[in-house]
Amino acid sequence: MSECEFKYTPNEYKTDLKPVWCPGCGDFAVLNSVYRALSDMKLDPHDTVVVSGIGCSSRLPGYVETYGFNSLHGRALPIATGVKLAAPRLNVIAVGGDGDGIAIGGNHFLHAARRNADLTYIMMDNEIYGLTKGQAAPTTPLGDKTKSTTYGNPEAAVDPCALAISFGATWVGRGFSGDVKGTTELIKRAVEHRGFAFLNIISPCVTWRGDDLTKVLRGKVATLPHDYDPSSRENALRLTNEGPDVITTGLLFAIQHPTLVDEMAEIKTKAAVRAKTRAEMLAAFA
Repeated sequence: MSECEFKYTPNEYKTDLKPVWCPGCGDFAVLNSVYRALSDMKLDPHDTVVVSGIGCSSRLPGYVETYGFNSLHGRALPIATGVKLAAPRLNVIAVGGDGDGIAIGGNHFLHAARRNADLTYIMMDNEIYGLTKGQAAPTTPLGDKTKSTTYGNPEAAVDPCALAISFGATWVGRGFSGDVKGTTELIKRAVEHRGFAFLNIISPCVTWRGDDLTKVLRGKVATLPHDYDPSSRENALRLTNEGPDVITTGLLFAIQHPTLVDEMAEIKTKAAVRAKTRAEMLAAFA
């Protein structure tokens, strides 16, 4: 479809592939939020890239009419960073699950955040390894019984938003897949942000976490107060330690800071003033 024919409606961003998630999976709602956000922002498909790792939620690039890259387990962020550095004009969105992003991909999460890579990272958090038969993940609540924790999970759960803030992300939000409208707005704000924008979306797994989990989570969702200051790191971290009965959604943290693209452009300018010879560069390692 040519640019002049593209109408920027949510349906225009759908591919011919049909999602194969389990009926009732929260990822369906997240995908719909992505369609709506791209449509509202009128992002050109040929100027947008969606990168994923491996897992249930990492199937998402195949369902979106943009450039897509389904990479290795836990490796979405280094590839997304490379795409952004190679072509800064592109809108780069990385997607994946909590196991993909915090377990095997934890170090990449750290470095993408601290470098302030100019991209959006959407984590669909189902608190379990859904694709690989229901083992405990880093976000699985303490005491939960799973396929790998028959007598209850002995490890405290990790809060992805707390990690992102601590790592140095300049935009951190939390959404709930049961609130498509709210999640759509958060995705739009994340993509508009210049810097590393992390959006953790609570996305229930009906297969391994139960059919009633969506209702339970909906009862825990709270909204930010009107006078909330997202520039305060202390305020944001406080909202990641509320306890098991409250899930506050919205923009938790946002500041402005030079991006990795900005920093690399400055280095390129400095290097161009006087390019070192090969002999000079090799001499530094002698």
